[in-house]
Amino acid sequence: MYPLVRELAVDGVPVAVTCRVLELARQPYYRWLKTPVADAELNEAYRANALFDAHRDDPEFGYRYLVDEARDVGQSMAARTAWRICSDNRWWSAFGKKRGKNGQKPGPPVHDDLCAVTDAKGRTRHEFKAEEPNELWIGDITEHWTNEGKLYLCAFKDVYSNRIVGYSIDSRMKSRLAVAALNNAVARRGDVAGCVVHTDRGSQFRSRKFVHALGRHAMVGSMGRVGAAGDNAAMESFFALLQKNVLDRRAWETREDLRIAIVTWIERTYHRRRRQDRLGRLTPIEFETIMTTPASQAA
Repeated sequence: MYPLVRELAVDGVPVAVTCRVLELARQPYYRWLKTPVADAELNEAYRANALFDAHRDDPEFGYRYLVDEARDVGQSMAARTAWRICSDNRWWSAFGKKRGKNGQKPGPPVHDDLCAVTDAKGRTRHEFKAEEPNELWIGDITEHWTNEGKLYLCAFKDVYSNRIVGYSIDSRMKSRLAVAALNNAVARRGDVAGCVVHTDRGSQFRSRKFVHALGRHAMVGSMGRVGAAGDNAAMESFFALLQKNVLDRRAWETREDLRIAIVTWIERTYHRRRRQDRLGRLTPIEFETIMTTPASQAA
């Protein structure tokens, strides 16, 4: 706040008045005025801000990945510098130190759980039902190895028809993976205002970028527990099918080979050829075509 006090003083606002309004002591301000922050300290502060923003969005990232994120916003630095700043501020990767039995510490939910139902005996279960398209989507992330490294898939399913309305595939599990999948789904479905989007408490879905994307599209977030398959069983069943029909069919040489196989299976087989009992032995595309009037049918 001290630079602001100085700027206002130049404009004629007394230092005493500004400090009183901002609840600042005047003596520390005058000491700062004699020896203001050095350029090197200011540069380090900007670098720390960039690293902190990246760490808050993706707590799993270690300092090497945070360097790349900081560089993208204009704060370049050596990896050793990033390590020192992160170490001084104790910004550790979520996977860097053991936290509990499974090595992960669940993050706090940023949304209420809108799919939880409590029965007469006080037991809580999840109920995923929708009477029309774009009423309830569920989303999750899965991963698979190739000879080039891991490939990550984030997908969103419309509970009404079991259609995969949007997905994103990337070599890194960052918050933008979830944001891209959501944006792709919105682009495909059109009017999604009020749609409930249910996910687990993974950091990608808790990130500021994803929460802002929900708000930008006027959607409502819902959040279950971390890694609880029962909380998102419908999405887990889709990933199990993908695992059986694509991921485990053979060893994948490149990420691009696996990406093409995933897209082909979703768009050609799952959507258009795989009939489902819950849909009256129709495919997701057939179900939406028959059950939805042309005026309201999603693209």
